[in-house]
Amino acid sequence: MARGTLRIFLGAAPGVGKTYEMLQEAHRLGGRGEDVAVAFAADHGRSDTRALLDGLEVIPPRRLRTRGTEFEEMDLDAVLARAPGAAVVDEYAHSNVPGSRNPKRWQDVDELLNAGINVLSTVNIQHLASLGDVVSAITDVGQAEAVPGDVPNEAVLGESVPDDVVRRADQIDLVDIPPELLRQRLSDGKIYAADNIDAALSNYFRLGNLSALRELSLLWLADRVDEGLAKYRAEHGIHGNWPARERIVVGLTGGPEGEALIRRAARILTRVSGGDLLAVHVRAADGVSSESPQALERQRRLTLDLGGSYHIVAGEDPAPALLDFARSVNATQIVVGISRRKNLAALLGGFLGGGVGTRVVRDSGDIDVHMVPHALGGQGSGVPRPRDLGRARVVVGFVLAVLVPVLLQLLLALLNPEQNIATAMLVQLSGSVAVALVGGLWPAVLAALWSSLLVNYFSTPPTGHLIISDPQNFLALFVFLGVSAAVALVVDLAARRSKEAARARAEAATLSDLTRGAAGSEDTVEALLDQARTVFQVSGTALFSRGGDGTWQRLASAGQVPEGAVRQDTGRQDTGRQGPATDGSPDGENVEEIDAGTRLVLYGRILPASDRRLLAAFGVHLAAQRERQQLMASQREMMRLAESNTMRTSILRAVSHDLRTPLAGIKLAVGALRGTGVRYTPQEEQELLATIEECSDRLDVLVGNLLDMSRITSDSASPHLRPLRWYEVLPGALHGVPPGRVRVELPANMPEVDADQGMLERVVANIVENAVKYAPDSDIVVVGAAGGLGPATLGGRPAGELRIIDHGRGVPAERVLDMFRPFQRLDDASRAAGVGLGLAVAKGFTEAMGGRLAAEPTPGGGLTMAISLPLSTGAPVDAGPGRAPLAPSPSGQDAP
Repeated sequence: MARGTLRIFLGAAPGVGKTYEMLQEAHRLGGRGEDVAVAFAADHGRSDTRALLDGLEVIPPRRLRTRGTEFEEMDLDAVLARAPGAAVVDEYAHSNVPGSRNPKRWQDVDELLNAGINVLSTVNIQHLASLGDVVSAITDVGQAEAVPGDVPNEAVLGESVPDDVVRRADQIDLVDIPPELLRQRLSDGKIYAADNIDAALSNYFRLGNLSALRELSLLWLADRVDEGLAKYRAEHGIHGNWPARERIVVGLTGGPEGEALIRRAARILTRVSGGDLLAVHVRAADGVSSESPQALERQRRLTLDLGGSYHIVAGEDPAPALLDFARSVNATQIVVGISRRKNLAALLGGFLGGGVGTRVVRDSGDIDVHMVPHALGGQGSGVPRPRDLGRARVVVGFVLAVLVPVLLQLLLALLNPEQNIATAMLVQLSGSVAVALVGGLWPAVLAALWSSLLVNYFSTPPTGHLIISDPQNFLALFVFLGVSAAVALVVDLAARRSKEAARARAEAATLSDLTRGAAGSEDTVEALLDQARTVFQVSGTALFSRGGDGTWQRLASAGQVPEGAVRQDTGRQDTGRQGPATDGSPDGENVEEIDAGTRLVLYGRILPASDRRLLAAFGVHLAAQRERQQLMASQREMMRLAESNTMRTSILRAVSHDLRTPLAGIKLAVGALRGTGVRYTPQEEQELLATIEECSDRLDVLVGNLLDMSRITSDSASPHLRPLRWYEVLPGALHGVPPGRVRVELPANMPEVDADQGMLERVVANIVENAVKYAPDSDIVVVGAAGGLGPATLGGRPAGELRIIDHGRGVPAERVLDMFRPFQRLDDASRAAGVGLGLAVAKGFTEAMGGRLAAEPTPGGGLTMAISLPLSTGAPVDAGPGRAPLAPSPSGQDAP
């Protein structure tokens, strides 16, 4: 089934007539015999709009109730079942009421389009995601505020739709009226109710606001039209210049004169309205050493400050690369500077076809070219010519230039006594080549001259003289000298290019490392893909990732990417592949494998081998950017967890299941004393009062412990540590446990540990109460171990250990860590079992005292909780630097 078409009516502000135009179009389509139905249309109380609903089939909306209010939403299932040829769906950016199938209405529209239904919809400019903050700044209306009136869905700035979703529409119609007319319609009561008109005119609908919103609409739509024009030109192979919009391209060489060129282009643009400024640096294969990264960075920032865009293009020859870029963006003018070459270099360049600026002017066609003079014109590049072979090799070359011809001439005297001129020249030519390989140009030239003299003296008739009688011998010597010099020149040039290439590789590797470690926040994956598309002059780029099932999914793309580019992978590796895929991997002309599961694919043309290294650098940068995004996602998740933990800590300060037991005891005792139907003896009243007092003390201890826990979690307090024996804390800890429920088996004369009595009571009580709740049919045993040299040690220090053992169902090993987190209950037990703070409080108190709380399975089934605390040395324990000791311990006893 073919996908339906989407037509959007775009407006600058509420009330311009988007819905009115949409319904008129629905009537026109219906009159033409098409099947049209209104899936959802809001008249906002406007009579003109409501009148247009007459004569159209309206599918009843769905009613949803949330927060005590009933709302109407589009009934998506009913529209799909009706399956009209065209559906009218108002408010494309609307957020659906909770309970709907999709969060956004544009997602509902996507389902209609996938079902083959054509859709007419509306959207305001402020609802585009990229312009929400801009509209908010212009109108002084917050992102969650509504424009005065009773139409919140139409005007709330928080309602947004991604720009690319709107750009995918098959047709966008701008519904535009002058701001003065819109204000007049508002004054006449045609937009909002009478009681909202004055407020609207004084706020959102100010003349300046409406003018700015109108300009935003026109510019956004112009960009969309420009994209359509570029697509049309690409599809029809149109390479000529269509000056539909003033667009100036500035050619940058990497030198400091670039800033003057950019400012000149900006001044030219001030003469027109709505033009574009594009600064382009063509990076030639042998030109890296002549460019200044610092100057280019300054020029990039200047271009962005002036509202332009900065681009880098790779090319063997700057002139055609610059012209190709200008034609690809449909430029109308090019700004280049005059050559920095000195007079002699410029003259030689003229014999070879002219400099970059000259060739740009000659081949620009219908694009205007501005040759801008600057202070560096004719002054040279300022880059010294590098030493090609090094001083040592040149010196050795000169020595060999003197010795090698003499040695070869002696060899010729032995092997060629007839002194044949051809043999002598070949032998001496080999010597000149050898000297060129070692010393470069000038030693080879010297060797050639010295060899020619030797050949002339010993082998050219008349021998023994420097006179040449035969013209052919003269020609042979001249050719010999020229070939020797040419070979030397080639060797010297190769050495220089080799050094430049090595330097370029080192710089590229350095830049790659820097960008990998410090990728800017503005370098999104999409932006990098678009930059790669521009640099390599291809039609589209895409980043693919392979899932666990072997299928390749497109993560992001830029430009024109074929729809059939994703297919099933067969597992074959194809790093650096060029041409269409034949093995099921992502299809494209150029494929760069970033890692085992990620590939960068370029479409449009096959890159030369010289560009593969630069393509690999883009792959590295993309990998770094993806890693950065993953780190940012992890950071957001950690922040979310931290905020969640802060919220839970706040709840911890106010609510605890541990408060229920003493409160219940107090309430029962007070209720009994206040009852009039029963008379109590004085002894019974004293027992009830004692119960109230005991529970109040217990409640005071619990509240104090909870407050102390809050302070400990914020690292702002320290427990009161003192030498303490385990049996001293058990009576208070087991006070609320039913008699006979816990069996205590402590060895005699257990050593003292350093602990806070109130905290330790709370630790033991929480663990025991937890065991009673989750092991109701098991006996609970409290046993002790002395520690010392056994396994119970803390950081190498002997520790005492108290073990609380139950034989219940236990806890799975994978849930042990979760068990100590706040607000966790085993198997989502009911709230009657508490809110899941007991073990978290116990662990926090134990660690605050310098101890450890661990859980291990009980042999035979169940759970054993081990509390380990350092054995006491008898010396006072310092609370720690920067920590204030707690007030008297929660047990009510002062620390010694």
